[in-house]
Amino acid sequence: MRTLLLLAPLLILASCSQVPNPFRTKAAPAPVPAAAPAAAIGQSAARPAESLDLTSEAERQRALATTPDPGAKALGEAVVTLGNAAEPGFWLRSSLVKSVGKGRVEVNGKSVAVDLLPGAGSAQLSLAGYRALDLPLTALPQVTVYAN
Repeated sequence: MRTLLLLAPLLILASCSQVPNPFRTKAAPAPVPAAAPAAAIGQSAARPAESLDLTSEAERQRALATTPDPGAKALGEAVVTLGNAAEPGFWLRSSLVKSVGKGRVEVNGKSVAVDLLPGAGSAQLSLAGYRALDLPLTALPQVTVYAN
């Protein structure tokens, strides 16, 4: 008899799942996965760096035409990584830089004018800067940083 009293609540609870609940909301339909674009099937969806670099040819020539300023202050050397490709322009973000200003980055005998931005952690050079200096996008070059 005691066993029957213990099993009765379990049997009642088990049957509750069969009774419709008027307070239960309907489950949202499962999301339909987006169809893959035709170009992504069997092909790389990567975009070339040229399509991400929004600087004009005139801006690039101006940045490359900088001559070393005799009054420029060498801030030091830094190993740079490719910065956020969505941020246009010529810039360097580094812990060597204490305040926003203008400057120059040199590597392998080439030089490019950049906006100097304070940063923390590893130094980052813009996509336009990498391209102007003919650096491979996966390279981690050591550059010399100058402030005007």
